[in-house]
Amino acid sequence: MASIHSGNIQSSEKPYKCVHGAESFKWAGSVQCHLKIHSEERPYNRIQCGTKFTTAGNLNPRVRIYSGEKSFKCTRCGKSFRRVEHLNTHMRIHTGEKPFKCTQCDKSFNAVGNLNVHLRIHSGEKPFKCTLCDRCFTQSGHLQSHMMIHSGEKPFTCTQCDKSFARVGDLNTHMRIHSSEKPFTCT
Repeated sequence: MASIHSGNIQSSEKPYKCVHGAESFKWAGSVQCHLKIHSEERPYNRIQCGTKFTTAGNLNPRVRIYSGEKSFKCTRCGKSFRRVEHLNTHMRIHTGEKPFKCTQCDKSFNAVGNLNVHLRIHSGEKPFKCTLCDRCFTQSGHLQSHMMIHSGEKPFTCTQCDKSFARVGDLNTHMRIHSSEKPFTCT
């Protein structure tokens, strides 16, 4: 049902249809912008990277990426983001929302990227391969940690005894030696 507001008729009707797909639009201008997706027309060009866009609105978020500006701030912890989508994903940490569910087990995730990494457990896919020993990994970060074995790099150093480690988790385990922390008990 249409309602009149400030002289404009507002409704959910979308009479302007894309000739290439099933999309419909409320305004003729919106369908004209959309049609650029189906053509090669990309009139808006980002000078820094040469990426071209169909609308100026798509160009503006990239300006923040290149300038380093982080305009979107979390009201709970103060962390800032360049894109509102990244803030929205971050907010799920605070709300506990996990809308991305694995179809093969009962796990859920706050971001689709985390789900995609998890799905590699079920598929066995290990796309990150060491060029020196042919070991494969499900995540690029695991490959980067592994590469320190070959390079001998140990960037994580104990502040108490100067012993160094390739992985931060190994340093954290080592730090228990210097404290009275005993997180495990014998049964």
